[in-house]
Amino acid sequence: MKKIVVIGGGTGNFTVLNGLKKHNIDLSAIVSMADDGGSTGILRDELGVLPPGDVRQCLVALSDSSRLMRSLMNYRFENGSLQGHSFGNLLLSALEKVTGSFDRAVEEMGRIMVIKGKVIPVTTNKVHLKMLLQNNRMLEGEHEIDLSTEIDKGFQSIYLEPFPEANSRAIDQIMTADLVILSPGDLYTSLIPNLLVDGVSKALRETGAKKALVVNLMNKLGQTTQFKVSDYLRELKRFIGKDVFDYVLVNSSKVPEDLIKLYEQEGDSVQNDLKSDSRVIAADLLSSEIVQSQKTDALKRSLLRHDSQKLANELMKIVDSF
Repeated sequence: MKKIVVIGGGTGNFTVLNGLKKHNIDLSAIVSMADDGGSTGILRDELGVLPPGDVRQCLVALSDSSRLMRSLMNYRFENGSLQGHSFGNLLLSALEKVTGSFDRAVEEMGRIMVIKGKVIPVTTNKVHLKMLLQNNRMLEGEHEIDLSTEIDKGFQSIYLEPFPEANSRAIDQIMTADLVILSPGDLYTSLIPNLLVDGVSKALRETGAKKALVVNLMNKLGQTTQFKVSDYLRELKRFIGKDVFDYVLVNSSKVPEDLIKLYEQEGDSVQNDLKSDSRVIAADLLSSEIVQSQKTDALKRSLLRHDSQKLANELMKIVDSF
């Protein structure tokens, strides 16, 4: 059985895992621990717990439990003192308090939700993401970085404070994998925070696994404005230390004009400028389903998504080729 490891955070990880779990593979998700927005941020501040939100999404994606159970874990309270909190975030935070360990909490919640695979925090250190812009303004936390429209003007550094050690289980998964996938997601708040954890980039350089990048559908205005596929590869190389990717998956289908107009204030579609690169796999990866933000969500959610099954089919072609 082939061993597949997915690295990322947020919705991107959910999309990749949700499709891959239907296949006969050994599947693991390594999840960013830099999230500090919305329900997650409040729980971090008030309870002193590690961020549950991205981990919860991965657990739901991998769950083979009933639809009711998955809906329960994603349910967000609409009023009262719990407004904006998801039930799954509260449960995971409570489990961390009861077990005394976030790793244990994730394992226990995985059993409750009957997950197919493993969910592993990239670090169990409490960290905050920071970015120093070119104009010397400091952006404090993932949420503040996520909302910034100044990043594409240049930044001096991005780092996690305090400097964290990688979860040894995460490194082991990368080193023993057959395929490591970097999922789509916001470049500076979902992907790069994983690479800033001590040992992760080194493992990606040294593992014998094949590596695949799933490129975003859309750029983010003020952060990755007018980025092309080569720009994403350049930025990831900067933090990994070399270009490690054997496969680059790019959506080839046209984004509908009405959605382009909706995105005018948020960003533009990512253009494939590496059509002659043999590593690039261009395929229809776009979901026909339009995802709306939940009114109780404290964070804005994008409307466009990769199609989980289309993406999984292309990734399994890669897996079946070696």
